[in-house]
Amino acid sequence: MIQDVDETLRGLVRDEALDGDQVEIAFDAPTHEWVARRNAPAVDLYLYDIREDLMRREVQWEPQRTEAGLVDHWQPPARRYKLAYMVTAWTQRPEDEHRILSGLLSCFLRHEHLPPEQLAGDLAKQPLPLYVTVALPLTSDRSIADVWSALGGELKPSLDLVVSTPFVDTRTSAAGPPVRELPRISVSGELTNGHGSSRAGARGGARGRGAADLGEAIEEPSEDRQAGKADAPGRVVRLRGLRR
Repeated sequence: MIQDVDETLRGLVRDEALDGDQVEIAFDAPTHEWVARRNAPAVDLYLYDIREDLMRREVQWEPQRTEAGLVDHWQPPARRYKLAYMVTAWTQRPEDEHRILSGLLSCFLRHEHLPPEQLAGDLAKQPLPLYVTVALPLTSDRSIADVWSALGGELKPSLDLVVSTPFVDTRTSAAGPPVRELPRISVSGELTNGHGSSRAGARGGARGRGAADLGEAIEEPSEDRQAGKADAPGRVVRLRGLRR
């Protein structure tokens, strides 16, 4: 997926930011050796950090269905990762570098996510968007100055570009066989009178006393109820010991 993000950014920068300018697009680390070899204007998108996007992480496994609509297997959702690029412009004049950086900033600000028509490789086959942020304040544990120090170069203007891209988790869990019959529910139990012992009495007897104890169980005859028709029976429910 990372190489597909690189190619997508290459096409987006070439078509919308450079606007036909003869500028090379590179993904190299801007070290002293690389800078010394430059003999033409260039835009460098250096990938310097990869972290999981925990704000967009999902944990609920998703059902994968067949053409008939049956669940064939379960699969975890895609995991998102933030790809952080340090974007720099390299020319002979600082004014030209600033002009190129301005065009790059305008290009990335126009897109909250990478355009679907620009997606390259496997990215074009998946439906999830690739979110883009540019020039946001960095967290305390990540500093552009530290990146330049590690590269052994001199600090210069740059854009911090972050692309949140999905990575497919290929793990699967087989689904059970489909249910081919209606469920049958049987409900049974023993009611008590509130003192821990069971009590039973005839329905007619309770009515004849005129005042029945509300905590006293009144035994009802068992009764089965079945839905559907004779040729297509449905659910069977057994009722026992209903309280009046």
